[in-house]
Amino acid sequence: MELRHLRYFVMVAEERHFTRAAARLNMQQPPLSQQIRALETELGFELFKRHPKGVDLTTGGAVFLQEAKAILARVQDGARRAARVAAGVEGTLNIGFTSSAAAHPLIPRVIRAYREQFPAVAISLAEGNAGRLTERASVGELEVGILRAPVSRPEGIDFHRLLVEELLWVLPVGHRALASSTGGIDIHDLRDEPFILVRRPGAPGMYANLLQACEAAGFEPRVAFEVERMLTNVSLVAAGEGISVVPASMRDIHRESVGYRRILGARPRLVAPLTLVCRSFNQSPALQNFIILARHLAKEYRAQALRE
Repeated sequence: MELRHLRYFVMVAEERHFTRAAARLNMQQPPLSQQIRALETELGFELFKRHPKGVDLTTGGAVFLQEAKAILARVQDGARRAARVAAGVEGTLNIGFTSSAAAHPLIPRVIRAYREQFPAVAISLAEGNAGRLTERASVGELEVGILRAPVSRPEGIDFHRLLVEELLWVLPVGHRALASSTGGIDIHDLRDEPFILVRRPGAPGMYANLLQACEAAGFEPRVAFEVERMLTNVSLVAAGEGISVVPASMRDIHRESVGYRRILGARPRLVAPLTLVCRSFNQSPALQNFIILARHLAKEYRAQALRE
């Protein structure tokens, strides 16, 4: 039994006449009659009672008509939904993010804009560190991860850098360096301070660059704490446990307890990228639309930052 047999049957049932049904189907009447006979043989019962003026549905035919219409409707609905999913306007999108990446104002802007443009796409959100997000993206558990600097580069993974922002010192309120400087603080001036850093596996690029900059300034930093998330290190700084560095977009966190200053004299220059990570193959249309939108809004954000 094929879908065309169901369509033939429904047409004859609606017209109650083989010749009129054949005309609507753009086919000859004899082949249509043969197809209906073959369908009846397969089902094992008559669908129609033939008479000189046309046909009437049998009891079994009336029941089968309801089922045939339901099947054809489901097929049609499935085709429409599949087309919407293929266009990326319906479906699902699993997004992972690091806490520091989500703290950047661009990211909630992207997610909100995506929800508005593609309301039929169901979005799920999950937090994790950069290494775990990259791993989950590589095995297809996540469509896209939003993180700072890549921690690994597995085969078959794409990285889309949206923007780069500078890192800032974050020091507890009352720190002597805050009082003596309203602009920036030279890295060498903080050589004796206890540092609070995100663990190397969570931010290896930024971690390594800071150590390298300290070494170039002539000292090895004393690491008092290593934490899982950048939001935690700001809280520890606010508690007076040491100093740290964070992306510039986080400079409004705990403003009553900490102060932020530019980092001067660092070689290499200390920056924090904002990056999308996803598989390079078999990307869903929903993911492709998300990447296009994120890159577009990042370009607008960079242009606005230059104007300001």
